[in-house]
Amino acid sequence: MAYLAISDGATDIQATDPTYLYQRIFFFLTTSPTTALILAAVFVFICQMKINLTNAYAGSIAWSNFFSRLTHSHPGRVVWLVFNVTIALLLMELGIYQALGAILGVFAIAAVSWLGSLSADLLINKPLGLSPNYVEFKRAHLYDINPVGTGSMLIATTLGLVSYLGVFGDVAKSLCHFISLGSCFVFVPLIAWITKGKYYLARQSPELIPMIELAKQRNPKYVTLTCGICENAFETEDMSFCSAYMQPICSLCCSLDVRCLDSCKPQASIGQQSDYFLKLFLPKGLVKALSSRFGRFASLLLVINIINAALMMLIYRQMAPSSLSEEALLKDTMLALFFTLLIVSGVLSWLFVLAHESRVVAQKESNRQTRKLIREIDAHQETDKALQHAKEQAERANEAKSRYLTGISHELRTPLQSIIGYAQLLSEKANTPSGHQNGLDIIHRSGLYLADLIEGLLDISKIEAGRFDLYRNTVDLPKLIDQLNSMFAMQARSKGVQFQAKILAPLPQHVITDEKRLRQILINLLSNAVKYTPKGSVLFEVNYRNQVAEFIIRDTGIGIKEGHLKRIFDPFERVRDVSTGNLPGTGLGLTIVKLLTEIMGGDLQARSVIGEGSEFRVSLMLPWVSQGDGSAYEYKRIVSYRGYQRTLMVVDDDPVVRGLLSDILVPLGFNVLEAADAESCLDELESCSPDLFVLDVSMPGMDGLSLAKLLRDRAYSAPIIMLSADAKENQRKPDEQAAFNQYLVKPVNNSALLDAIKHWLVLEWVYQETELDTLALTALKKTVSGNEEPYQDVLEDPSVATIPDHESVRELMAFAEMGYKKGVRGVLDQLAKKDVIAQTHLQQLESLYQGFQFDAIAQYIQTNSQLMCEVSEKPNDEPQ
Repeated sequence: MAYLAISDGATDIQATDPTYLYQRIFFFLTTSPTTALILAAVFVFICQMKINLTNAYAGSIAWSNFFSRLTHSHPGRVVWLVFNVTIALLLMELGIYQALGAILGVFAIAAVSWLGSLSADLLINKPLGLSPNYVEFKRAHLYDINPVGTGSMLIATTLGLVSYLGVFGDVAKSLCHFISLGSCFVFVPLIAWITKGKYYLARQSPELIPMIELAKQRNPKYVTLTCGICENAFETEDMSFCSAYMQPICSLCCSLDVRCLDSCKPQASIGQQSDYFLKLFLPKGLVKALSSRFGRFASLLLVINIINAALMMLIYRQMAPSSLSEEALLKDTMLALFFTLLIVSGVLSWLFVLAHESRVVAQKESNRQTRKLIREIDAHQETDKALQHAKEQAERANEAKSRYLTGISHELRTPLQSIIGYAQLLSEKANTPSGHQNGLDIIHRSGLYLADLIEGLLDISKIEAGRFDLYRNTVDLPKLIDQLNSMFAMQARSKGVQFQAKILAPLPQHVITDEKRLRQILINLLSNAVKYTPKGSVLFEVNYRNQVAEFIIRDTGIGIKEGHLKRIFDPFERVRDVSTGNLPGTGLGLTIVKLLTEIMGGDLQARSVIGEGSEFRVSLMLPWVSQGDGSAYEYKRIVSYRGYQRTLMVVDDDPVVRGLLSDILVPLGFNVLEAADAESCLDELESCSPDLFVLDVSMPGMDGLSLAKLLRDRAYSAPIIMLSADAKENQRKPDEQAAFNQYLVKPVNNSALLDAIKHWLVLEWVYQETELDTLALTALKKTVSGNEEPYQDVLEDPSVATIPDHESVRELMAFAEMGYKKGVRGVLDQLAKKDVIAQTHLQQLESLYQGFQFDAIAQYIQTNSQLMCEVSEKPNDEPQ
């Protein structure tokens, strides 16, 4: 274009103006001056925008990388892009490209030195093995300064500038750029050889290798790792392992992070490298002085002003004043500007040093606090692990205790079955000498006491294991209170203690609760109150409001110390002193009371004053119902059953238990077959077909449940009753429960076993007739025949008179309904001495007592004490 312009008569100045050249070309093409001017303007605008935007984008990358590493902040590349575009537009509008030509020429020396150092490293060092065989660009793996590249660039730039200034002559001045480029290819391998390539890599990240292998297994085609800071996925070449966060980190997050203070490469920082380099040439004291705050300030100020001086000198050389006066004026201006910038740069350098120092101190303090917090967290984690370990040990110990209690229960229930069963069986026999009754009574009572103790232990174990079962029963609340009143009134009187029960509000007739557990709670508390009250009184108050029952037991006993009040609810914890050392007890009563109260959703409060007494307050939700489901049970002694003879198969490895069951069942007319194990039972089945099986659960070889399943598999449809000494074994899986019909826990009451047999065989018992039964039957027959006074001849005989309404009779009935054997025995002895009821009734009650038929005693008293009244209240023409 310049040739065409000159050929067309343009001057030399016009031939160097790109806008004029573009205009001449477009005029040559269009022959229209206006069109040529428009096209030239559009073309120049597009070219300038393209060049400036491209350079601005490239500059934004360089600026953002440099300042993000220097300041650990990244405002975004858009900021630097706009900044560079603005600079380009300003330079273009101001038209100072010609003035910057010399500056750009000098900048070209630095650029050639930079590019030459990179080229020499790639073309010479890597093939010769003076540098790693790959290009590492991750800041976390590099030294802050690599003397190979930085040193060769500084040397090449210095040689080029010196040549440019004409120090080496005009030829070197013209070839300054080539001198810079050539020197790079000399000094790059030379410095790498001297340093032995030490400063190429500060470290690597072997911790990423297993992470990379795992990522390859997930996706072998595209392997990425997730940055632990920004949580974005990057290729593995852009990831390093951060020792501060102990996670993978991308290059950008690594550049921006200020927390670590380059802890991953402590010997690779610029400060460490400067100290090492300076100690090679300077004394240690001077190096230490340079490392101080003032030394850093002086060093920074020196570097900045050297750069300023170089720029000033360059500008002075390029302006080239034509006269001495202009040269002096320019020199004075440059010196004034330099010293002005010296003051400004000094202030800014000092502020920079202080700000940097403050940032480092703040970051170190933050890191110190972070490390303390991490140590505290680690300590808490260790404590949590220790607590978890202790908890697991406690749970294992608790499970071991539960297993131990279950094992003890299993071992005790089997002999208890024989003890209690034979004691009850011998008491019912008519030929048992009367002198042996007391001994049998003691044996039976002791067995029941031991069974209750075992039940209490298992209750605690069940509650702690969270497998405690509650049952909803319809309870006659006033009747229960009367029973407790009658029971403990006599016990208190025997100690000379006054017992009083008060009903503070009307009670509902029937409530819904677990009767056994409610009775257990109140009996334990009332028994303790009477036991620990040597003199004075015991007050039992009952209040009912809004379906909440409150039971208050107050006594004037010895009281409990404040320190002991919290211990009395612990298992096996008994407060013993001079006044209570000889009192019986296991220390489980109050523990069971508290656990039962809490498991039933209630509240137990206790307070006590030494020497004044104690108060226990129990609050329970007892919803009332309009009608109970009371059912009367009339006991008569079973002697046989109606129908054909039934065959029962008893399988138990304990011969004593088998003998007991045979002694109970054979006198009633059953054909009892005994087997010591499952194999013997199966052998017996080849020659017989039992109507019912009684199987022990725990047996050597095949256990009872497996035998029951096998019998069902062989199509035996006869009912199966399981006997077990482990109360927890009734919690079986559905398939196991389907193998048997009923599950009884040892020790099994004789009447409970007979009731189960009656139910599953659909039997009708034959009861023993007493003298009173015969007389009552005669009276009923006379009533039906029309005799207006059917009981007259019967009642005339004092031996069959109606049981009178007497205080002792009411106590006897209450104790019998509660199953309180000791109370029943005491009242019967009192009735025998006072001659309150007829001898016939007394004998019948004694017989029922010896058979432990307490429900039958209560029913007998109720029936015979109301017989006369019922007859007298009916019209004469109505049969009874």
